[in-house]
Amino acid sequence: MRLQNVNAVITGATSGIGQAVASRFRREGGNLLLTGRRPQPPEDHSDDVYLPGDLNDETFVSELADRAANHLGGVGVVVLCHGHQASSPLQEMSYADAREVLHGNLLSAFLVMKHLMPLAPESGASMVCVGSRLGMVGMPNQTLYSAAKGGLIALARGAAVEWADRGIRVNVVAPGLTMTPVIEASFQRQPDPAAYRRSRENSIPMGRLATPEEIADAVLFFAGPESSYVTGAVLPVDGGYTAF
Repeated sequence: MRLQNVNAVITGATSGIGQAVASRFRREGGNLLLTGRRPQPPEDHSDDVYLPGDLNDETFVSELADRAANHLGGVGVVVLCHGHQASSPLQEMSYADAREVLHGNLLSAFLVMKHLMPLAPESGASMVCVGSRLGMVGMPNQTLYSAAKGGLIALARGAAVEWADRGIRVNVVAPGLTMTPVIEASFQRQPDPAAYRRSRENSIPMGRLATPEEIADAVLFFAGPESSYVTGAVLPVDGGYTAF
């Protein structure tokens, strides 16, 4: 019960890593305010509060902050699990797609920081940004996504320094390829899904993909008291991919 009576806001909480983080936090006793794009959450937990909306809309993010203030009475942990990906060679990507990637991963994170972190108690708070291994390395057809996730790392580090005297810690978990529904669907679109999965696994030193629960465990470390003297850090959870 490492998060007992801790008020936590989790974005992107309706699928994949965000859903796993919510489940982990729930077991640890957290009071949860969840958000995502789906009209309803995939699971019904009566103690949770769910508010659907678009984190690129500052009016909605302000409403989310109001709900956190009024329902929870403040925020001790904020986890950013949302994101947007569009794969394309750099010279073929449209400006509209590039803008969506930057808004969905970086500017939306700025809005959440701006509106929710003023709700942190005087005792301090923790923000955990779920980034990507691609925020640290390049990959063909993922240049804008890498730029957005690299920007998220820089945003988190800047916020960590700016808010350190308020006791607000800001850290980044950088997952490798993780078997979420989105990734599973992308594999199934390949001509030979099993062969494609093996090729992706062979690119990882540990020889397999992560599970969402493994990423959630790393998020819990940054959210909980064990990391009380850690801020501005980036933790790769990628099976050794960025150790090459």
